[in-house]
Amino acid sequence: RKSGYRITIYDRYDRAGGLLIYGIPNFKLEKFVVTRRIDLLKKSGINFKNNFEVGKDATLEELRKKHDAILIATGVYKAREIELPGNDLDNIFPAMEFLTASNKKGLGDKVELFDDGTLNAEGKNVIVIGGGDTAMDCVRTSIRQNAKSVKCIYRRDKENMPGSSREVSNAEEEGVEFVWLSSPKEFVGKNKVESLIVNKIKLGKPDESGRRKPEVQKNNQFEVKADMVIKALGFDPEDLPNLFGSKNLSITKWGTLKTNFDTMETNLPGVFAAGDIIRGASLVVWAIKDGRDAAESIKKYLERKEFKSEKVAW
Repeated sequence: RKSGYRITIYDRYDRAGGLLIYGIPNFKLEKFVVTRRIDLLKKSGINFKNNFEVGKDATLEELRKKHDAILIATGVYKAREIELPGNDLDNIFPAMEFLTASNKKGLGDKVELFDDGTLNAEGKNVIVIGGGDTAMDCVRTSIRQNAKSVKCIYRRDKENMPGSSREVSNAEEEGVEFVWLSSPKEFVGKNKVESLIVNKIKLGKPDESGRRKPEVQKNNQFEVKADMVIKALGFDPEDLPNLFGSKNLSITKWGTLKTNFDTMETNLPGVFAAGDIIRGASLVVWAIKDGRDAAESIKKYLERKEFKSEKVAW
């Protein structure tokens, strides 16, 4: 926008901001900081189209015809799953569903599933499965919702946890109990989850990532009471070529968008990509850097395009 281009942002959610608005809790990022920036962008002349889903409201090809360049910055939202007995019981939720309800409530929205207690941790024995930053967001949000107890089940030990060590310490101070070297085996209950059968784990030899591989200890398990289970196992890319109605859009073996490393352009001319959709789930600061780098590349692409058209016109 600073370079003089007209910008339109297409967002499938009712608010702009993505994970910054709906994924990250207030105690880590107060929402007025995000909404203030969005308001500044709107005042600068950027056009926001919310509740707009590419692939349904328009295909990527239709948008390519309408705009001179496109940046895909969708992030990765597909929750990783664990297929366990009892997976279909009520009160087992993906992390983003839980965090979005909490953040919407904090923004003053009417959230039916929060208001009726379904997505509210108050008075409940909560178990969070996972060890990354999203898991820390879930356990600490549950504490703030006055959960009866909050346990974090993680298959490695504290030293091998992927989440921030500072956040782990903060969570422990706030009353979260970490159950190290453990992995879920089975959800137990009639209609809704009532407990979780957990396997004890030992760490074996290092895997390809260099971390010691978790191995289930045979005949060594225990049961933990649960009124609510939150799965925070990480995120994978959605199938964008199919979602966008653009089968020619190239992806990597990990499902992320394939781009030219130097220009951040995809295999489709004039279509660029940035952030988690090219990196996999990562940090906000990397998304910001990618956005700035992509803007520079798009500017150079448009300048080359304009130069060619001027030559033809001459």
